[in-house]
Amino acid sequence: MPTISVIIPAYNAERTILETITSVQQQTFSDWEIIVINDGSTDKTLEVLQSITDDRLKVFSYENSRASGARNHGITHATGEYISFLDADDLWTPDKLELQLAALQAHPEAGVAYSWTYTIDEKGELLKPFEPVYQGNVYYDLLMANFLTNGSNPLIRRAAVTSVGYFDISLRSGEDWDYWLRLAHQWQFVVVPKHQILYRRSVTSKSFKLQVIREASLRILDKAMQVVPLERQYLKNYSLSNIYRYNVELYLDSIENNSTVDIKYVLGNLWNYIRLKPENLKQIYTYKLLLKIFLVIVISPKLMSRLLQFIRGIKQGKNIQQSNNEADTLTSYRPQ
Repeated sequence: MPTISVIIPAYNAERTILETITSVQQQTFSDWEIIVINDGSTDKTLEVLQSITDDRLKVFSYENSRASGARNHGITHATGEYISFLDADDLWTPDKLELQLAALQAHPEAGVAYSWTYTIDEKGELLKPFEPVYQGNVYYDLLMANFLTNGSNPLIRRAAVTSVGYFDISLRSGEDWDYWLRLAHQWQFVVVPKHQILYRRSVTSKSFKLQVIREASLRILDKAMQVVPLERQYLKNYSLSNIYRYNVELYLDSIENNSTVDIKYVLGNLWNYIRLKPENLKQIYTYKLLLKIFLVIVISPKLMSRLLQFIRGIKQGKNIQQSNNEADTLTSYRPQ
């Protein structure tokens, strides 16, 4: 049996699935199996998968059940001692599995190892780094926000997966945050302080359906707070504030795709972000959000979207210039 099972849910992923699987094949640790769940794809995803020659690749087809259902199917087929999930449009650096496995072996008390993330756009360009350093009992830290940022990050002991069961298929968004919280309630986490996950953000993905992600996040938080002791219940307002702030950020990241969103909805989220945690008024970031929303109202969503894209382009250039060596490492392995 392989040491690691890599579970990839794939729905209409013909454009990205080959590159995603290649990033697994190029891992420095090679004792793994890839379990791809073809989740009712109607494009050429299955044809692409059938073109790959690798005995470690196993493909199973089911009717569409969204990411949670596909991951659950993958768990039932997994035979590895450790399990990692990888979305069909995300990528790993070559040492991801090796270093996460070493971290878990060095910390037998931990059930989950995770790494730093770099967000990439649809073209694969580096956008934004995420560098959390939480370790040990991270439940309250994870309650504040999903610092793993995506569903392609952690390596998990099979015993930990068994202890929490399956992903919640009733959630329409945020199912990975819900799963990591359930793991964190029972297991310690260990971090690999290196950018190893390339998380692709697409403005057409469910990540940008504002109401859906907000309502799912509120539901997840309510469930998570049920195991929080009375003296820590104050954390709920902090987490709520972060949920509303994130909804504002998603809007600003996808103004053109959310052009029909009522600006009153966005302002309501911004108000709750401040109301639930008044100390946010001491943060410069809060005033940046206020300015951006004001400009959306004054100059129109379309023009504001172009302005934000221009600003992100400048920041992206600076980030890459300041970390050329890392950027080369993150991109050099990718198939041309």
